[in-house]
Amino acid sequence: MGLVTRTPDVLKMLKDDHDKVKTIFEDFEQADDRMKAFLVSQGIRELEVHAAIEEELVYPVLRSDLEEKHILDEALEEHHVAHLLIEELRAMSPADERYFAKFKVLAESIRHHIKEEEGTMFPEVEEKELNWEELLVAVERRKNELLEGAKPELQPGVSTITKGKHAKAEVDISSQTIHV
Repeated sequence: MGLVTRTPDVLKMLKDDHDKVKTIFEDFEQADDRMKAFLVSQGIRELEVHAAIEEELVYPVLRSDLEEKHILDEALEEHHVAHLLIEELRAMSPADERYFAKFKVLAESIRHHIKEEEGTMFPEVEEKELNWEELLVAVERRKNELLEGAKPELQPGVSTITKGKHAKAEVDISSQTIHV
């Protein structure tokens, strides 16, 4: 009988987060401007929570077990670029000419980042003898703190009109008013 291996739950959770933001990016590509503004806000929130978890908890644990440390260094630089783009998006509004283009560039960068993590970093560490359960508990706790502590910050001109998995948004891209 062969050895049964499975992806550690913490890596599965990170991959689920990746799938969630990839769906946001795909929805963004098909959306009208009103929905795009909502998806930008949703994407920013998801990316900030995910990046914080990786930077604060996951990457420090994985660093000691990665043979090729440059993979992690590149991931951190990709996070840095994402933080810069997010900061710029937060200073803008959906009415700004390059707002949606900037989010599209962020999406392209994150897609590359996900491909690197899932294709190189995760496979290298998933068989390592780490305390995966302890890391999972810490990641879940931190994720809950981040999600509970941060009400979704909507960009100017964005309001949510329904809640749930497929939330809809009402956006006035000509206005700086937020309707919540």
